[in-house]
Amino acid sequence: MRVVRQLPQFDHGAALRVPPAHDTHGRRQLFLWLEDGGFPLDDRGAVQVSTGTGPVVARPGDWIVLSHSGQFHVARSGAWDH
Repeated sequence: MRVVRQLPQFDHGAALRVPPAHDTHGRRQLFLWLEDGGFPLDDRGAVQVSTGTGPVVARPGDWIVLSHSGQFHVARSGAWDH
């Protein structure tokens, strides 16, 4: 008899990568997308994002994910020491 495992339910949505600080067009698009859910933190391109678990700092190269439930999440790129 085979055991059928159920896969976890994933809350897929949209995602944008945090652009570098010098990419003014990309950053403008990011903040339009985030609306009140994020704001710039420093001149190196860090962004503070409001997530379901509280504020999280995202740096250039990280992904900000907007789930179908309407919450933002930050996925680390591994390119920075966090």
